[in-house]
Amino acid sequence: MPTTVIGVHLSPQHTFTKHAQSVIELVAGEGVKGDAHAGATVKHGHLKVKGADMPNLRQVHLIATELIEELRSEGFNVERGSMGENITTSGVHLTLLPHGTRLVFASGAAIELTGIRTPCKQLNGFQDGLLDAVREKNEAGEFRRPVGVLGVVVASGIVAPQDSITVQLPTSAHRPMDFI
Repeated sequence: MPTTVIGVHLSPQHTFTKHAQSVIELVAGEGVKGDAHAGATVKHGHLKVKGADMPNLRQVHLIATELIEELRSEGFNVERGSMGENITTSGVHLTLLPHGTRLVFASGAAIELTGIRTPCKQLNGFQDGLLDAVREKNEAGEFRRPVGVLGVVVASGIVAPQDSITVQLPTSAHRPMDFI
């Protein structure tokens, strides 16, 4: 199955859900042009308290459509963009990729993965029980369904639904992504 973009989303305000777009523009070192989380330094409120000059490792949020479909099958009313992702993908298990993996889009735009999104209480604000559904752990004590991955933009360009994604694994020793 090819790795592709299924949907692209943004919100200029700090809202939980992002709105579908026909295209988004990735800007190197900044994130998604016009999105509230774009910027070289942190934009998330709880991180700003720790230091507003900290680098923004959460410029772009990606979720696999397979997670959305799994949650739907359990009765949750989730759609593309509804859990705050900028890019919905298909064909790659994002949370299993190593730290530093690059996702290169058809335009040449590229994102370097920095970590796994930490599930937060806003999920329950969006839909009751959703936080517990994604925090469920397997026998090894690992979260069974992390809510996507985060990354920084390393090459600018346009991203649109149906664009191909090339996965470039890091050349250095692979290490799993941490929750950030």
